[in-house]
Amino acid sequence: YDGPASLIEGRTPLAVLILLFEFIFLILALGMVLRLVHQRGLASLIGPAGTATRQFLRCTRYLLPLYLLLTLMPMPPEYQLSPNLSPGNWVMWLPLALGCVLIQTGAEEMVFRGYLQSQLAARFRSPLVWIGLPSALFGLVHYDPLLAGANAWALALWAGFFGVTAADLTARTGTLGPALALHFTNNVFAILVTAPAGSLDGIALYTFPLALDEQGLAWYVLPIEILFTLCAWLTARIALRR
Repeated sequence: YDGPASLIEGRTPLAVLILLFEFIFLILALGMVLRLVHQRGLASLIGPAGTATRQFLRCTRYLLPLYLLLTLMPMPPEYQLSPNLSPGNWVMWLPLALGCVLIQTGAEEMVFRGYLQSQLAARFRSPLVWIGLPSALFGLVHYDPLLAGANAWALALWAGFFGVTAADLTARTGTLGPALALHFTNNVFAILVTAPAGSLDGIALYTFPLALDEQGLAWYVLPIEILFTLCAWLTARIALRR
């Protein structure tokens, strides 16, 4: 940890772990709201524990090869991967990092798909409401013009689309298992395997020279990211049918 700027930007392994682990407080706050307002616990957001766990593991088993394949696809010369952490150092941090990514993705899934989606579904029949509103909010919280500049809208739009796919998996299965598998696998590869240099790259095995505020980047990256997300959603759907 080398100071506030390092922490905010996630430039070191410890800084990234701190940023991810902070989501535990969101889980604790949600637990208090559930207990005080709804008289139920966090487990009620997840669904049957055994079913959710099996679905999470099955979807993750299918999604990992897909994301590995996407990572190994040829990149344009200007976006070639560069080594970041040494393999030995990366493996040393990996167990803690996986746990922290699980906390971060679990917190977001419990809030947006577990809580908001279920509360809205209990009051409204239309999926445009109980899928659309939480997904729009999910996109909105990813709107970050300080990080992405004029491309912030594209980041928010992709996050909203990702939210729709996660919400669909939750509605189809009745548990958070598949949505969490999708979110967890995506973030493992986006944070721990390959990350854009200078942006939450402190614990990545590789980085690539991509400035999120690069002019015109949205028109190049957004269609690719949406296509990748669609492939991941279809893969999870296939996994659930096996």
